[in-house]
Amino acid sequence: MPYVNIKITREGATAEQKALLIQGVTELLRDTLGKNPATTVVVIDEVDTDNWGIGGESVTVRRKQGQ
Repeated sequence: MPYVNIKITREGATAEQKALLIQGVTELLRDTLGKNPATTVVVIDEVDTDNWGIGGESVTVRRKQGQ
């Protein structure tokens, strides 16, 4: 049973976009590794940009700096 955890910043991904991610990852595992879609689990975690750090700074700060 494949388990895929997708982490994205919480910036307005729609339910439709998340559904496409779930469908696409499920199909990729089926097509590439022969995994059964019925037993494939996909979880999407949305993380506030204040709680996601890159290079010692939060994404919030980096975005304000244009990075």
